Order: sequence, then C-alpha cells, then structure tokens
Amino acid sequence: MTKVVTSGKTVEDAVEQGLSQLGVSRERVTVNVLEQPSKGFLGWLGVKKAKVELTLLSDPSPETTHAAEHHVSTQAPIVGQAVVPEAEPVMQEVRASKEASTGHADPYEEAVRFIHETAAGMGLDVEVDVRHRKDESILDISGPSLGMLIGRRGQTLDALQYLTNIVANRHSDKFIRIVLDAEQFRARRQKTLEDLADRLANQAIRYGKEVVLEPMPSQERKLIHAKLQQHALVRTYSKGDEPNRRVVIAKK
Repeated sequence: MTKVVTSGKTVEDAVEQGLSQLGVSRERVTVNVLEQPSKGFLGWLGVKKAKVELTLLSDPSPETTHAAEHHVSTQAPIVGQAVVPEAEPVMQEVRASKEASTGHADPYEEAVRFIHETAAGMGLDVEVDVRHRKDESILDISGPSLGMLIGRRGQTLDALQYLTNIVANRHSDKFIRIVLDAEQFRARRQKTLEDLADRLANQAIRYGKEVVLEPMPSQERKLIHAKLQQHALVRTYSKGDEPNRRVVIAKK
C-alpha cells in the first residue's frame, strides 16, 4: 500500500491516522490536504472533518541521499515535510482560477449544493426543488426523516435558510431572497400562528389585559400582525430587541 486517504477532526489527526495505517514516520510521506475541517453552524450543522491523502515516498538510493546532503534547494520545500497550512492558499488560487475561466457560478445551484452538503453532514439524503416567484424563490426540500432538518418550531430550517441566502447572494450580482420549505412546514406553521392570534385576541378582549407572546423571528411576528391588522377590537405591536422581540396583543 503506497497511498491512503484518511479523515479526522483536524488535519493533524487525519495525518496521524494515515501514518498509522502506512506504518511509517512523517518524513516518509507527502501530504495532500483534500478538505479542511469545518465546525459548521452551531457546532454541529454541516460539520466537516479534515481529509488528507498520504503518499508513501520511494526509498532513496545511497547515492541520491549523499548528493542531497551537499545540494539542498533554498527555494523548494522538502517534499517529505509538507507544510499543511500552505495547502489552503494554493487551493484558493486554484478555485479562483477555475471560477475565472468558467464565469460566475449560478446562485441557485450553489444554494442547492450547500443544502445537499449540509443535509449529508446530518446523515440525510434529500432532494431540492426550486420554484421561482416574483420577489423570491422557494427551495422545497424533500426526503425521509426531515424532522431534524426542520427543528423545534422550524428553528433549524430558519437557520439553514439564513445561511443559504448568504451562500446564494455571494454568487449573485443583485440581491435574491430564498425561502426554504420542507414537508409544507411553512403553510402548517402559518396556520398554527393564525389560530394562535385569534385565540389570544379573544383572551385579550375577555380579560381586558395585554397578551404578550413568546419571542418570535420577524417573519412570524409579521404573520401575527397581518392576521389581526383588521380586527375591530384589538391592536398589535412589537416590543423588545432581537432575538427576544415579542408581539403584544392589546384591547383597543
């Protein structure tokens, strides 16, 4: 065996595993960093391990070893002692050159790729359907066991949507808005919030006291405001600072 590919939490961990498999010391191999480690969002979403390729060097002849002792290049690094931190700048130059030759990447293709990679990091195999609307694009995620991807009250899906928008807009000349959905969660969540708004409005009327809801993201607060905007007996407003901003329902 002259070549192995190993992974680990860090590049050094991956290299050590490779050296153990080959049964050699560090100076007997060349190291090629295939993937840098990534902690992912919130420490677990989209986590990537480091991946390296170790290639065993051939045994040098005595003549070659002797000559090498008298002629050491000051410009080229020693092959057996690959400097791992230098790999990333090189890879960045390669990627930049590739992008320059192929033109701008499609923002929606990059968004879909990011979702696939993140889901794969969570052990999920998903499909993504892209639907364009006038002011936004819907990326509908389908597949088994999507509860983990949606999260409690859609918090994980919202976090993934936020990151997906960042990825897509890096590859777009103009601002684009992407909404992620999975298993029709957005429609079900809207129905839940609208029912909640009606129920709490009746409570505010019955007791004549303000009803303060739990903190919500801005898009969910907007649903509450919109539902009760034309209500004859109550009004709504928001108070507090993000991420603890809340909707308040009060009797007129």
